[in-house]
Amino acid sequence: MSVMISMLRGVNLGPHNRVKMDDLRAMYATLKLQDPRTYVQSGNVLFRTKEKDEGKLSLRIQDAIRKKFGFRPDVILRTTEEMRKTVASNPFAERKNVDPAKLLVTFLSAAPGAEACSKLAALDTAPEELRVVGREIFIYYTNGLARPKFQWIKAEKICKAACTGRNWNSVTKILEMAEEMEAE
Repeated sequence: MSVMISMLRGVNLGPHNRVKMDDLRAMYATLKLQDPRTYVQSGNVLFRTKEKDEGKLSLRIQDAIRKKFGFRPDVILRTTEEMRKTVASNPFAERKNVDPAKLLVTFLSAAPGAEACSKLAALDTAPEELRVVGREIFIYYTNGLARPKFQWIKAEKICKAACTGRNWNSVTKILEMAEEMEAE
């Protein structure tokens, strides 16, 4: 059984789409997803599964959330290996003084095509810096995320793919948890 990471978009942000993590873990268990674990309150669920079709699995989770909680968030899936590659491909890793709390990784449901990559590259995002790597967009918010010039949600419209963002601290912690699950 492989370890999968699911990241739900828009869960527990503000007053909408509120879900207790205990209830979310229980719902994942009803789908025969083994050993579900959550990280923080924003809809990060790690679990074991034999399912190989990520698209089918994502839809199954979305449908179950709608049935149980009354809303249907996008669910972005990554394997432990894919998350490991994401961490290894951080285009800002070699730079000194990068604050991990200001680095956002936007996880896309599909890799952006050449046209979308060109549109993203042409955007004036200064002072933020944006780099596309596979199915991820790394955005470094030099001045923090409180009042950014570039709203990461624009990437979803340009890429025509569902997405959800996680800061670098969350990304590395989620990978650590996935690797611990694999080692068990």
